[in-house]
Amino acid sequence: MDLILKYFPNLTEDQIVKFKALEALYQDWNLKINVVSRKDIDELYLRHVLHALGIAKFITFKEGSKILDVGTGGGFPGIPLAIMFPECSFHLVDSIAKKLKVVDEVVEGLGLTNVTTTHSRVEDVKGTYDFIVSRAVAAMPTFVHWTKGKIAKKQKHDIKNGILYLKGGDLENELKDYKTITIYNLSDYFSEDFYETKKLVYLPLKYKV
Repeated sequence: MDLILKYFPNLTEDQIVKFKALEALYQDWNLKINVVSRKDIDELYLRHVLHALGIAKFITFKEGSKILDVGTGGGFPGIPLAIMFPECSFHLVDSIAKKLKVVDEVVEGLGLTNVTTTHSRVEDVKGTYDFIVSRAVAAMPTFVHWTKGKIAKKQKHDIKNGILYLKGGDLENELKDYKTITIYNLSDYFSEDFYETKKLVYLPLKYKV
C-alpha cells in the first residue's frame, strides 16, 4: 500500500481504505478460486494494482466517462481504476466465469457502485465507450478486431477516444502497421525494476458504425 501512496499521495480517505482492502480480499478469494499466481498475490500492489494505475498516470478520466476493461481476469486494470475514478463507470468483461466470480466478490467487498461485469466474449458486448483498457490479452491487431465499433463518437478528453493497452517487451513488429499509436514506458512513471520493460500503448480510434 505504501507503494500506491508513493505515486498517488493525494488519494481521498475512501480511496485509501479501498486500496488497503484489496490485499485481504484477493488473498481470501484466491484461496477459493485461483485467478492470480501465488507470487503475484504476494506482490499484488507492485505487479497488479500499480501496473493498472499506470493508466492513471497517463490520463485523468473525466466525470461520466465510460471505460470497458476487456479480458479483465481478476479485475485488472478495471478495479484499481474504478477506485481511482469513482465518478466514471467501468464495465469489466471476461469469457471465463470463475474469474468474474472473484471480480464480483471483490467489487461487492469494496462497495464499488461504478463497476458492472459481464461474462461474455467482448465481440458480443453492446454499447460504446470513451476508452477500452486491457492488459495484454491478445496481439494488438486481434484486440482491435475484437473491439471494433465499441468506441464512442463524442469526445470528452483532450486526447481522442481509443485503446489504452498495458503490454511488455518488444512491440515494434506487432505495432508497425499502426501509424497513430504512441508507446509510453511505465519506467518513466515508476522506478521499480518490475517496470523496466512494461509499456502503455495508446491507440486513438475513430467512431465506426
